[in-house]
Amino acid sequence: MGKRPGHCYRLADRPPFVRKRYIHRQPASRIVSFDMGATNGDFEVELSLIGLERCQIRHQALEAARIASNRHMTKTVGRRNYHLRIRVKPFHYLRENKMISGAGADRVQDGMRKAWGKVIGIAARVRPNQPLITIRCNREHIKEARRALEKAAPKFPTPCKIVFDKIDPELKRRLGYGI
Repeated sequence: MGKRPGHCYRLADRPPFVRKRYIHRQPASRIVSFDMGATNGDFEVELSLIGLERCQIRHQALEAARIASNRHMTKTVGRRNYHLRIRVKPFHYLRENKMISGAGADRVQDGMRKAWGKVIGIAARVRPNQPLITIRCNREHIKEARRALEKAAPKFPTPCKIVFDKIDPELKRRLGYGI
């Protein structure tokens, strides 16, 4: 039986469930690394991809966005010319009460009685305007960094926006991004 689609777990409509004491088999996170590129480099510009709505992002979606943005930056600017960081961590455990489907299943299954569910994955809780991915680079690689964040945005279940965290105001005006 396959996994449910991501929109089933998008809403953060319940309190977060983070207590490992009640979980017997904890699912492993798919996220390989939270920091990529030159982690100790000194860069001029910092861009962030921020989520605009409150939601939950599954660890598979975070890994897909990391792969897309990191691959674009590595191919276009090289591994020494940027630092990419995933800014959210998946801590919330997702549970599912699996139901039997098919002929005669209504006589076998209990339905909603004691419907606690088993842990099937983990997700990150995101607040509005919280940064999801941050890329630090030099001024000559701004367009590639923006493109990398644009490639990561469709992987998330919330609308996203790219903002400058650190940039020289004169450079921002010269590039046409306003002040």
